[in-house]
Amino acid sequence: MRKKGLKDWWIYLVLGVISLIALIPFYMMFVMGTYYSEDLFKGMPLFVSDYFWENLKTTLSHGLLATYGNSIFVSVTAVAACLFTSITMGYALAKFEFRAKKFFFILVLTGMMLPTQISIIGYIMEMRVAHLTNTLWSVICVWIANPFSAFFMMQFMKDSIPEEMMESARIDGCSEPGILFKIVVPCMKPAITTVSTLVFLWSWNNYLLPLITLNKQKVYTLPLMISNISVSYRQDYGAQMLALALSTFPVLIIFICGSRHFVKGITAGAVKG
Repeated sequence: MRKKGLKDWWIYLVLGVISLIALIPFYMMFVMGTYYSEDLFKGMPLFVSDYFWENLKTTLSHGLLATYGNSIFVSVTAVAACLFTSITMGYALAKFEFRAKKFFFILVLTGMMLPTQISIIGYIMEMRVAHLTNTLWSVICVWIANPFSAFFMMQFMKDSIPEEMMESARIDGCSEPGILFKIVVPCMKPAITTVSTLVFLWSWNNYLLPLITLNKQKVYTLPLMISNISVSYRQDYGAQMLALALSTFPVLIIFICGSRHFVKGITAGAVKG
C-alpha cells in the first residue's frame, strides 16, 4: 500500500508539473497585458508591471464589456441551436431506417470534408438575401447545421444507446419525441458536454466569419474587437494582450468544469464490447 501511494504521489507530481507548463502561455499573456506596448519589444517580461490599469481603460474604451456580451450571446445561442439540430439529426440517422437515409449520411460526410473557406461565399450570399448581415445572427446561423456535431451524435447514439431500452419505451406507449428527450438525451451527457464545449470554443474564437459579415462596432465579437484595438494610430499590443487574457477565462472555466465528461464523450464508442 505504501509503494502504491508513493507511486500515485509521483504521478500527481508529474501531472502537476505538466499542468503548470501548459499554463505558462496564459500567464505570459496576462503579464504582457500589464506592460506599455513599446516595452514589449525590449525583452520577454516575467513579472507584472504597473501599466495594467491603463491597458484596462484602453480595452474598456474600445467596448470590451459590450463585445463580451456579444460573444457570450453568440456562443450560448450557437451551442443551443447546434445541440438541438445535431441531436435530432443524429437520432434519426442512428435509430431509424428510411429511404433517403444514405443520402443524408453522405451529405453529412461531405459537409465534414469541405473546407469552411469554400462554402463561406455561398453562406454570405444567403445571409445577404435573409438581411442578416451586420447582425449577430449571421455568425450564429452557421452552427445550426454543423456536420461534425451531427456525425458525432449519430455515432454516440449508435454505439451507446441500446435498442432494447427504446423498444421498452415504445411498448409502454411513449412517443418518439418523448423517447428522445426523456430517455435518450439524459443518457448522452458526455456527448452533449463534448459538443457544447467544442462549439462554444469554436464560436468564441471564430474570427474569419465575423470579419466578413460584421462591419459595425456595436456587433463586434471579441476576436474582432481585439484585432482593432489601437491608440493614436498605432496598434496597442499591451492592451491587446490584456484583452486576450481576459477573453480566455470563460473558455478555461468551461473546459475545466466539463473536462471529465469531455474525455468520456471523445472516447465513447471507440471500443466496442
